[in-house]
Amino acid sequence: MAHAHDHLHAHDHPRERPHGQVASGATLRALKAGLSLTAGFAIVEAIGGWIAGSLALISDAGHMATDAASFTVALIAQYLAQRPPSTTASYGHARAEVLAAFVNALAMLALVVWIAVEAVQRMREPVPVAGGTVVVIASIGLVINVLVAMMLMRAQESINARGALLHVFGDILGSVAALVAGAVVAYTGWTPIDPILSVVVALLILRSTISLLRESGAVLMERVPSHLSYEQIGRALCALPGVTGVHDLHVWNMSADRAAVSAHMTLADGDAWPATLAAAQRVLAERFGVDHVTLQPSWPIRAPEGRIIPVVPAQDAARSAHDGA
Repeated sequence: MAHAHDHLHAHDHPRERPHGQVASGATLRALKAGLSLTAGFAIVEAIGGWIAGSLALISDAGHMATDAASFTVALIAQYLAQRPPSTTASYGHARAEVLAAFVNALAMLALVVWIAVEAVQRMREPVPVAGGTVVVIASIGLVINVLVAMMLMRAQESINARGALLHVFGDILGSVAALVAGAVVAYTGWTPIDPILSVVVALLILRSTISLLRESGAVLMERVPSHLSYEQIGRALCALPGVTGVHDLHVWNMSADRAAVSAHMTLADGDAWPATLAAAQRVLAERFGVDHVTLQPSWPIRAPEGRIIPVVPAQDAARSAHDGA
């Protein structure tokens, strides 16, 4: 008996994104202020580190540059999230955030390599470091990072603000490392502490960079989001009344913080599809936080009365005739 499927697609497009994914005015102001302060002082710190001969200060400037990039990505995400899909971008523009994060991570990897190579060179051939200058600049950087962290802590309803806050916490440690390096050089004259602590800051950059590279790469490769379970979603759909099976299930990220699900659902009774669709959408939204859903029903066709002649490929039919002969 030949089987056929009625290809009816059901899409769920909510009118607005879930709570917490669109930044409030306070969050946007915090991100803009954080970007201005962090990017501006990163330039000052890089120039000061170059003049003072401090690799630790230059490393901390690089760490602040990663923070500035994270603020930029967060702002891009908030603005693009508000742009509706178009005829040339049917999913919208949210993946620009992910692409920017991926490119930013690659640039930071290059920075880490440069810091490591320069640190080894300075351990072999020490370079004079103006410890007092380093202490002053690192102290100002520490104050700026604390102020930015306080602003972001008031705007944590945004997932992007929380992500930027984590970067700033790491940068506070980088400022402390540069401050310690400057103080040690100023009071003891032991210059190797500067490249040693610069490597510590580089490791902080590497840790956050690898995490960013992994997350952005997973989205670009359309892997199952790390906070979701492919098996649990499949079992939840299969457990719905009247569903006899689920196949062609796909779970992926449309953007950094918005997942999508598509699947074919086999039904015992095609007339139950509207109720099954509503139940599936409700389960995916409430249990898994997925608000973009594409589901397709399928069901077996009842066999007609009388004898059923199976449909087989022509070569199989010829082989059966030959065997019978």
